[in-house]
Amino acid sequence: MTDAVYLVASLAAGAILGIVYFRGLWQTVLRLPDFKRPVWSMSWSYVARVGIVMSGFYLIMQGHLERLAIAMAGFILARQILVRRLGRFADPD
Repeated sequence: MTDAVYLVASLAAGAILGIVYFRGLWQTVLRLPDFKRPVWSMSWSYVARVGIVMSGFYLIMQGHLERLAIAMAGFILARQILVRRLGRFADPD
């Protein structure tokens, strides 16, 4: 495969990681009032989400920093998209 294919795949994989991370965060925050121990639940959610994302970035990178940079751009792009889409559902009160 050419470098361009790897970079596009890195962007898509970074976006998928971003969706997994931020949707997981959104679901945790929505369910926070239902938890018996909210601090414990937030902590485990954070550890799980960071573990998944860091492992994904490591696998995407394969020793090439440009792939990591593109994957992080995809991650941030996914964040921007989710903030705009899910932000509509947030109650300002």
